[in-house]
Amino acid sequence: MLVELTIRDFALVDQLTLGFGSGLNAITGETGAGKSTLVAALEVLAGARPRGGPREWVREGAARATVEGRFVLTSGPLARRVSAWLAEHLPAIPEEWDDDEEGELVLSRTITAEGKTRAHVNHRPATKRALAELASLLFEIHGQNDHQLLLEPAEQLRLVDAMGALDVDGYRRARGEWRRLLERFRELQASQRERKHLLADLRFQANELEDAELGEGEREKLDAERQVLRSAEELGHELGSLLDDLSEGENTALDRVRSAERSLSRWGERVVSLEGAAGDLRETLAHLEEACASLVSFADSVEANPSRLEAIESRLAELDRLVNKYGTDDAGLQELAGELRVRIAELEGHEESLDGLESDVASKREEVASAAALLTRGREKVRKRLGSAVEGALAELGMEGAAFEVVLAARDGDDELERFGPRGADRIEFLLGANRGEPVKPLRHVASGGEAARIMLALRSVLAVGPAPAGRGERTLVFDEIDAGVGGHLAPKVASHLHVIAEGDQVLCVTHLPAIAAAADHHLKVQKEIVAGRSRTAVEELGGERRVLEVADMIAGGAGHETARAEARRLIGK
Repeated sequence: MLVELTIRDFALVDQLTLGFGSGLNAITGETGAGKSTLVAALEVLAGARPRGGPREWVREGAARATVEGRFVLTSGPLARRVSAWLAEHLPAIPEEWDDDEEGELVLSRTITAEGKTRAHVNHRPATKRALAELASLLFEIHGQNDHQLLLEPAEQLRLVDAMGALDVDGYRRARGEWRRLLERFRELQASQRERKHLLADLRFQANELEDAELGEGEREKLDAERQVLRSAEELGHELGSLLDDLSEGENTALDRVRSAERSLSRWGERVVSLEGAAGDLRETLAHLEEACASLVSFADSVEANPSRLEAIESRLAELDRLVNKYGTDDAGLQELAGELRVRIAELEGHEESLDGLESDVASKREEVASAAALLTRGREKVRKRLGSAVEGALAELGMEGAAFEVVLAARDGDDELERFGPRGADRIEFLLGANRGEPVKPLRHVASGGEAARIMLALRSVLAVGPAPAGRGERTLVFDEIDAGVGGHLAPKVASHLHVIAEGDQVLCVTHLPAIAAAADHHLKVQKEIVAGRSRTAVEELGGERRVLEVADMIAGGAGHETARAEARRLIGK
């Protein structure tokens, strides 16, 4: 659950800290006040590229913009899922994370005025990809035109599995074991000639890398030495001239500083106020002497050495050749050398019986097929139930007569690993007939932005009241004006669906409908204000009469009318 969002120097926001609670959080405000800025900040936190380019979002005059979200998760399926992800991708974080109790994660992203971005998880540097993957576990954003995920068959399959509380993890474990056995069997089944050719290639590559005698940090040292050798004559001449001025000629800078130090030290013994300056000058003299000594030592080591320069150029060219050949960097070459030796040892020393391994593969394949069949039966049960439930929800959301079907079919593929995919042997496709009498077609082909938004809302509310806790938890769902185009008579229905969803997941909803704002457990108002001659976005959490006035104002700008205020109180339930 997102408990706090801090935004600094982002668009019109100078500094803003928002607190969110569990349940339904409504975000309201006039058009142009900055509601879209809050959603954009969450998109940036989710790893997305800022719309229009990164530098466009840094507040004028600021060096950088920062978005930081603090998430708190209690013990449960989501916490365990996050822990597993952290252990695999950011192993340093679990030291600070305990999925048996309440855990906290801080995700942040910084955009510089030059357009560069940096990501952090619990204040530790992370890649943008890692931030995006972790953020996708914690929250998701849905707006009128942001439903690509729902249109993907993989997400549709996941939603069906969530509603049926199906044991996909058990199938995955069995498939993973079968896949490893099958791949090993296929390797051993290859002809002896093919294995010999493979071994020859691997040995050549391993020998080439070992003969190269790659050393850690070698390139950096060679680059530095090459730079000196390339400029040896010019550098030696310039250093010699510099040393003449500093310490080796007549009336050098070092002599003058020494003389000044002796004179000032004598005066410092008589004039107390000069002791500090005398001490500073002594320190300066020591630093200058040390610098001169270092320059002398370095100058003595600088000499033209064409043969050494040629050797360095040759060595760097060899490193570049290996890097380009193997498609990695210097460190990757060293890792690859070790991996090749392990692979060679496996191929040389493995004496498994093909017959025994074939039997193990067949046995594990039957286990996978059985687990896949169990998933198929579970999905078939869910399919019709989900279709009718979504149709009912869509009718309540103003899409009466819409037909929604879930089609279940076997996966295609020439290979068994393709037919038994990561989530089973099935394909799922959501079909929609948006208007009565129209044939159903794949959702991705026919759903408009507004329809996709309502379908997502319907799916979420169906899952929220279904028997499948795997479909919900402590995630944060952000709905960005999905009520656009919804008439006043449908607003209470949309609010009701959002409230049902919010009983399981935290919901943040940017809305213009008073019925939704009134149904919220927490109400935030976004407004634009002028401070010191500059516009900025501010947010206020509303309660009591302030909330009544805001909801009344949303009723056709009626905050000044008692009838609107009375209607606002009725909607809020006061």
